[in-house]
Amino acid sequence: MLDWLENDLLLTVTSCEPASSDASFRRYFRIKVPEGQFIVMDAPPEKENIEPFIRVAGLLARSHVNVPVILQQNLSDGFLLLEDFGSQCLLDRLNADNATILYQSALDALFKLQSYTIIQECNLPGYNEPLLQRELGIFEDWFLNEWLDIEIPQSLWETVRTILVNSALEQPVICVHRDYHSRNLMVLEDDSPGVIDFQDAVIGPITYDLVSLLRDCYIEWPQQQVELWMADYYDRLLQAKLIACTPICFKRWFDLMGIQRHLKAIGIFSRLHLRDGKSGYLNDIPRTLGYVTAVCANYPELAEFSDFLKKQVLPVYTVLSSTPKQVDKQAVKNEDVTS
Repeated sequence: MLDWLENDLLLTVTSCEPASSDASFRRYFRIKVPEGQFIVMDAPPEKENIEPFIRVAGLLARSHVNVPVILQQNLSDGFLLLEDFGSQCLLDRLNADNATILYQSALDALFKLQSYTIIQECNLPGYNEPLLQRELGIFEDWFLNEWLDIEIPQSLWETVRTILVNSALEQPVICVHRDYHSRNLMVLEDDSPGVIDFQDAVIGPITYDLVSLLRDCYIEWPQQQVELWMADYYDRLLQAKLIACTPICFKRWFDLMGIQRHLKAIGIFSRLHLRDGKSGYLNDIPRTLGYVTAVCANYPELAEFSDFLKKQVLPVYTVLSSTPKQVDKQAVKNEDVTS
């Protein structure tokens, strides 16, 4: 990477430090040169494809979303030289006093993404049934089976998947960032937020990014506040004629889309722990699982799934999460059954 920067781009690199890493194989470095400082993305070509990042960056920039400018690219080695948005994300700045102002800017940027991106021309993949089903499979495979060693009754799981997928597919479709949350929104002096990690964008359900933001896996707000933000955004979509549904219908879409996303996230957090050794994400499972159990309790059609989570999943998860490497999973399950 430094050879490319110094010998191909003829930059004088005075310092190079890790800027961040994420749940993928990509790494980011902050470099300083006499002209200023930049971010270098390192995406190993055998593991990552940077072409979607380049394509979606152009797409979102044309929609007036503030994404980092790509200054140089090296497709063969998987390097990009990017504008530096700094190191302060929305999550770092949020508190009860500034949340309304900061979320307003995040919702403004989301509205640009949804209203200005012409889906017929953007050549993004669809968030179709197979993809939705595969994502739900991550929850079953990695959280239930691999980590907790629990089998969910297939008739129940089929019912849950059908409810969630049908709700997603009946929504109006727009451009979906797919990871629109407080860690991927950078607080800037001008044109805040800066939006990052958009390479997996798709054409999909209109509530997906909204619930990602308002029921964030990394920070939680009172339900009353979440519903107020959601209702205001519903009115905005309605006025823009991006939706034509009732508030009750929109709330149901929002809630069930959140369950689908949160089940996937729980599976991914488990996979990062078990397969990749990135166990820090385990800290975010309680909040994310809490969203699922709270929302399921409000929908009679999900009552059986809610009961399964409370009686079968939570007791095992509670014990395993306290000492994830030492506990005998089968012993925990047997103890729960006998009690």
